[in-house]
Amino acid sequence: MRTRDAWRRELLLLAAAAVLLFAVGLLSGRPLLFLLIGSIVLLARHLYRLWRVTRWLEQPKHHPAPGASGVWQPLIREIRTLRARGRKRKRKLSRMLAGFQESTGALPDATVVLDDQGRVEWWNRAARGLLGLERKRSRGRRIDTVIGDPVFRDYLASTDYDRPLKIPSPMDPSVSLEVRIVPYGKGKRLLQARDITRLQQLETVRRDFVANVSHEIRTPLTVIRGYLETMEQAGDADLARWEPAIGQMLQQSRRMQQIVEDLLLLSRVESGDEAAVQEEVDVPAMLQRLVTAARELSGGRHRIEPVLDGRLRLHGNAAELESAFSNLVFNAIRYTPDGGNIRLRWWLGEEGGPCFEVRDDGIGIDPEHLPRLTERFYRVDVGRSRSSGGTGLGLAIVKHVVSRHQGNLRIESEPGRGSTFTCCFPGQRMC
Repeated sequence: MRTRDAWRRELLLLAAAAVLLFAVGLLSGRPLLFLLIGSIVLLARHLYRLWRVTRWLEQPKHHPAPGASGVWQPLIREIRTLRARGRKRKRKLSRMLAGFQESTGALPDATVVLDDQGRVEWWNRAARGLLGLERKRSRGRRIDTVIGDPVFRDYLASTDYDRPLKIPSPMDPSVSLEVRIVPYGKGKRLLQARDITRLQQLETVRRDFVANVSHEIRTPLTVIRGYLETMEQAGDADLARWEPAIGQMLQQSRRMQQIVEDLLLLSRVESGDEAAVQEEVDVPAMLQRLVTAARELSGGRHRIEPVLDGRLRLHGNAAELESAFSNLVFNAIRYTPDGGNIRLRWWLGEEGGPCFEVRDDGIGIDPEHLPRLTERFYRVDVGRSRSSGGTGLGLAIVKHVVSRHQGNLRIESEPGRGSTFTCCFPGQRMC
C-alpha cells in the first residue's frame, strides 16, 4: 500500500507541475518550451537520485543511504530490508561454516576441500600432519602437486571414486593412507585421508599367522592322509572293522587339506604384488578345460552350457584366474539340484571390458546373506556346505583375485530361482 500511495502522490505532483508549466507557457506564448524544461528538470532529479542510490549500493561503508521521497522512498526502504536480511543470512552461514570447520578440524582424519580445478581451498589440522599442507604455501595449489604419488594422480583424474585408494603419506612413506574423494556442489570435491598403518600391520600379522600355521599343518596332514589311504587300500582283515572309521578320518583329512590349500592360496592372493601380474591369459581355453572338469564333477546331473568369445584374452595371473573361475563353476554344480542348468559366459561387457558370468537355476540365496558371501568361512547353510565339500573360502578367493585384477564381482540371487555371479575387468587389461 505504501508503494501504491507513493506512486499516486508522484503522479499527482507530476500532473500538477505539468498543468502549472503549461499555464505559464500559455501566458508567455511558449507552452511546449516550458513543458520541455520541466521534463529535463524532472529527469535530472531522478538521475541524480539514481546516481546516489547506485553509489550507496556499490560502497555502503563510504556513502550513507540517500534520503528519498516520492517513488524513491519505498524503493530505498525495500533495499534496506533486503540488505538487513542478507546480513542476517550471512551471519547465519558464517556460524554454520565456523561450526563445520570446527567439527571437521577436530576429526582425526585429514579433510581437504578442493575446487573444480582440484585446487586446495581449505583443510583441517590433521591434513597438515598427514599430507603436509601449510597455511601460507598450500592454499590455491593443485592437490596433485601436494600429493605427488602417480597412482593418486591417476585416481584424481579418473573421476571414478567408488573405491578408496591406498597410498603412502607424502610426509612419511612408512605411514599408509586410505584416501576417499567425494564430489559435491558444482564441481567441488571433498578429500579425506585416513591413517591405516596400524590396521595394515594387524592385517599383515593375521595374514602371516594364517599362512605360517597353514604351512605347518600341511605336512602332518599329508602324512596322516597318506597312512589313512594306505590302511584303506591294504585289504587287511584285521582292519576290516575299522573301515568306517578310517573312511571318515580320510574324508575329514582331505577336507582339512583342502582348507589348508585354500588358506595358503588366499594368503598369497592377499599379499601378492599386482605389478607381477603381466602375462597374457588365454581365458577361452582355460574355460574350456573348466567346462570339461565341471562335466566330470557333475556326472551328467546338470546341463552345462558354455558361451565363450574365443577372441578375448586377459592380462593377468593365469593360476589365480583359474582358481577364481573354477570356484564359481564348481559352486554352481554343488548348489544346483540334479537336472538344473548352468551357463558359463565370457564376453565383452557394455563398459568395454571382458566379463565372466556363471548363471544357474539352483536353490538361490536369501538377500540378507548376499553382503557377507565373500567373507572367509561364511556359509549360508553350514551343513549343506560341509556335505558338498565346501571350505567357505571360495568366494573370498574370487573376490581378492578379481580385485587384484582391478575388476569387480557382482552377485545376484533369488531364492528358488538361482544365482548369477559376474566378474568384470577393465578394458585396459584386455588383449
